[in-house]
Amino acid sequence: MRFVRSPEFRVWVLIGAAALGIVLPGVVVTLGSSARAGVTLEERKLPMRFTWVACRPDCRGWVSAIGIVTADSLKDFDEFARGRQLGGATIVLDSSGGSVNDSIALGRRWRNLGAMTTVGISVETHTAQGNRADVAPEAYCESMCVFLLLSGKTRYVPEAARVRVHQIWMGDRADDAKAASYSAQDLMIVERDIGRLAKYTFDMGGAGDLLSLSLSVPPWEDLHELTRDELRLTNLVTTDAVAEVLPRNDGAGPTPVAALQAKPVQDRFVSSPADTDAIAQTVKSTKTAEAMVPTGGVATAPAK
Repeated sequence: MRFVRSPEFRVWVLIGAAALGIVLPGVVVTLGSSARAGVTLEERKLPMRFTWVACRPDCRGWVSAIGIVTADSLKDFDEFARGRQLGGATIVLDSSGGSVNDSIALGRRWRNLGAMTTVGISVETHTAQGNRADVAPEAYCESMCVFLLLSGKTRYVPEAARVRVHQIWMGDRADDAKAASYSAQDLMIVERDIGRLAKYTFDMGGAGDLLSLSLSVPPWEDLHELTRDELRLTNLVTTDAVAEVLPRNDGAGPTPVAALQAKPVQDRFVSSPADTDAIAQTVKSTKTAEAMVPTGGVATAPAK
């Protein structure tokens, strides 16, 4: 779960939130379009965007959250939520993770709203009767996204979704972690952030097994994909019924779950220096972790 900053990532952001030069206005894509499906995969690596997906009259709609968590994500969500009644809403995640402290702050905000969480990609299909919104289950929730998933009071993970975890590490040394050197200050930062993450995990009702599984996978290994048994062991899943997080208004069952192929993404989350400490219920935004798509290049240290 490697989150560091690279020149390539900064260029993507400066392009104007465009993945490979093509990004839809939201996360809703047309089912069956492989080109647009690829765009959605790239959006997972960009700063997190929030979109309200309406599916009236069949269901009550949901929040689609796609991309990585940055220092701006909590502010962006609060702006998105302004004027909307989001209490008890469902949040559908497709994310490569992001900043440790900012993910914790965002997760606490969602818990305060009584939100429900799941993993998926919002899909819009065009029919003779009009547009129809569904959820494609073949999505990814990796690294700190897993802890956002944990923030839901009710949590559902479809069979086709991929939930993957990795260790905390120093962001400017994750590309060659074995060869790097580390100071006592570095160790303090990592241990501090593990403590913050542990408190959050238990506050959200997660099990210590989630931390154990995450922290046992070093940055030079592939992310560990949680099995169905591990999803239950870690308490990431609280229900096996999709209708509990995506109910219909007409009583005809859950919102349809569509099929959409997705490619693996291997990002990790890491720790890096920060000047501020977490407070009891709301973690202040810091530069504890940054995010990038692995490029094989030399990582640069996050800004302090």
